[in-house]
Amino acid sequence: MNDILQIVIKRLGLGLITLLVVSIIIFGAVEMLPGDLAQAVLGQSATEESVAAMRSNLGLDRSAPVRYFEWLGNAVTGDFGVSLINGKQVSELIGGRFANTLFLAIYAAVLAVPIAIGLGILAALFRNSVFDRVANVATLTAISSPEFFVGYILVLFLAVKNPWFPAIASISDDMLFWDKLHRMFLPALTLVLVVTAHMMRMTRAAIISLLASPYIEMARLKGVPQRKIITHHALPNALAPVINVVALNLAYLITGVVLVEVVFVYPGIGQLLVDSVSKRDFAVVTACCLIFAATFIVLNLLADIGSILTNPRLRHPK
Repeated sequence: MNDILQIVIKRLGLGLITLLVVSIIIFGAVEMLPGDLAQAVLGQSATEESVAAMRSNLGLDRSAPVRYFEWLGNAVTGDFGVSLINGKQVSELIGGRFANTLFLAIYAAVLAVPIAIGLGILAALFRNSVFDRVANVATLTAISSPEFFVGYILVLFLAVKNPWFPAIASISDDMLFWDKLHRMFLPALTLVLVVTAHMMRMTRAAIISLLASPYIEMARLKGVPQRKIITHHALPNALAPVINVVALNLAYLITGVVLVEVVFVYPGIGQLLVDSVSKRDFAVVTACCLIFAATFIVLNLLADIGSILTNPRLRHPK
């Protein structure tokens, strides 16, 4: 138990250091964007005095390190500042949008995880069969296709030619749960097609590797049924790589939805990020980027911890 605790603490420390480095990169990238923020807010017709007053009001007359540490300190407490466009608190703008993105990611994960694991197991059991080859071609096609391309194809066939689902995934809080699921099906299906391929291939590779192990061969020689070999011997030992790839893909579902949300005009944090970039609302942009980075790092930490807990060799490193 002490070994596990030490490893988890080390992973948490590395995660915090990574998040700190990412926050510096985010702030520095925003600082390097061309143009004057105060001038962009006031417009080209603003006088020099009003621009100088706006710069002072926004704190832009101070040095970048001072503004970074102030921004980081406020962000730690959940204060991301005020939107330059509508004057609302950034945390208020992001709260509902992030909940929508999380809901979409969970919706896609509930569909993708069992499908991917099931197809991966079947492809491993029927290795080099017609089913395995078709599955591999389909997954390679899905992995190679950008999310926006998959989304537009789904809109063409499932919303335009066959109007089964709406092309725009507009949802609201007062909408019924099943109506939300119906409106969100196309963006969720787009994410499912993209992440299922990777999870399925990793599951297939893990099962094939374990089926070639000596203890599996011994179980076959003893006459153990194939189903029992898979459920009692192969799957438990394949949990570590499968959990790791599932967690990584869940991280992608949350942080990689920007293009999908833009295609389907879904009111998530990705759509908010794109809108804020186009309007030069840097307070919202930095907050969205930091939340995406924190979410990705946390889910990667959970993947590492899950791998440690399911793999005895990682729990007791030499």
